[in-house]
Amino acid sequence: MFSNRYIFIYSTVMVIIVAALLSTTAMMLQPFQEQNFAIAKIQGILASADIESTADDAEELYKDAIKEELIIDSEGNVISLYKNAAFETGEERAFDLNLKKELYNKMMGKPFKIPLYIAEIDGNITYIVPLLGKGLWGPVYGNIAFGTDFNKVVGADFGHDKETPGLGAEISTKEFAAQFIGKSIFDANGNFVSIAVVKGGASTLPDDRQIHGVDAVSGGTITSNSVTDMLDDCLENYVSYIKKNI
Repeated sequence: MFSNRYIFIYSTVMVIIVAALLSTTAMMLQPFQEQNFAIAKIQGILASADIESTADDAEELYKDAIKEELIIDSEGNVISLYKNAAFETGEERAFDLNLKKELYNKMMGKPFKIPLYIAEIDGNITYIVPLLGKGLWGPVYGNIAFGTDFNKVVGADFGHDKETPGLGAEISTKEFAAQFIGKSIFDANGNFVSIAVVKGGASTLPDDRQIHGVDAVSGGTITSNSVTDMLDDCLENYVSYIKKNI
């Protein structure tokens, strides 16, 4: 019969050994986890520009398509430019920017930065904007691509972590994203109006507003509203840059 002291020591040693093994395993897997996250991020950027990719070819396709990575301040000034695998200005890549942190800074009234990807596809310039917002149960996110006027949408891709299957989760489908193609974020007078995800359908909007709306997900009103808020919150940050440069 083992004494209580023996059982306590044995249990303590086993806990320490298991904790050490788990910690070591986590450290060993971290580089692979970070690589998988980076690949998924790349695939989302490419998908918004209608470039299909796999885990094997995503990085090469990204290098071919994305010609510039810009970091822009809240006044619309370019503070970092990464081009041809080198920095022309600044020292931080847009790809490495923590968008969640920057949007939090914006919410708190602090200076913030935003990323912008410039692609060249079939000889045409495409501007790709990363998106991040709050869904019903977790974050919603995506990328939206614009043509040379940085107004008309040429592609989009959305995702989520915990939205309800068959309802809010439908934002991650190609059918939902395809609705955004051809929509505009500025009205005829050059005012920023973003794009709304409309319950009841974009056809319920006035004729001159339908170009700024898409149909909401059936049964996913809260998630649809979250996408609307995400688009408005993220896209408005680029207005100063667009006015200065496009």
